[in-house]
Amino acid sequence: MQLQMVDKKIEQRESLASGGVTSDARLVEAARKGDDSAFGELVLRYERRLIRVLIQFVKSPELAEDLAQDTFLKSYERLDQFDTSRRFGPWLFRIGVNQALDYLRKQKRRGWWLLFSDSPSDTPFDPSVPDPRNKIDINQEVQAILEEIPEKYRTVLVLRDLENFSTSEIAAILDRKEATIRWRLAEARNRFQKLWSHRQNVENSMSGKE
Repeated sequence: MQLQMVDKKIEQRESLASGGVTSDARLVEAARKGDDSAFGELVLRYERRLIRVLIQFVKSPELAEDLAQDTFLKSYERLDQFDTSRRFGPWLFRIGVNQALDYLRKQKRRGWWLLFSDSPSDTPFDPSVPDPRNKIDINQEVQAILEEIPEKYRTVLVLRDLENFSTSEIAAILDRKEATIRWRLAEARNRFQKLWSHRQNVENSMSGKE
């Protein structure tokens, strides 16, 4: 099955559909029975966001696309393991995030973007103090700070504050309790803020000496 090819039957079925959007669970059941176009529809639903999430971890769009391709292939091969009483999205993203983290561990490098988004329920730390340097320099500085945060905290920070997943979704993706996710998120934001503040104080001190 070529995941990169969009089956024309999907478009035809979508254009003729009159009973509403087919649920993920039904598409999974159809795919299990050999309907590749059903799985192709799942790919259409999740591919763009999956790639966007993976880019936050590996930075390279090309690499993110490759990892997304591997993720869909693995999920297709493991469809018989999926519990249709649960949500398909978090299960898929769990495979994708694990793919990205495994890759980074093997390469012994860590790459992260600062694209923090405001949240009405949680208030992520946002270094909003004006800085004379350009945005690229700030992003590089933030990446260096994030590399100092342990992976288990950093991953939650990326999923929550960069991609705006809910704590319940992150719990499903990382296979952890929601209470654990909330604690890790608070700890991650606290560590980031302390590291950011320390770095700014050091730079201000050095600027004062000059």
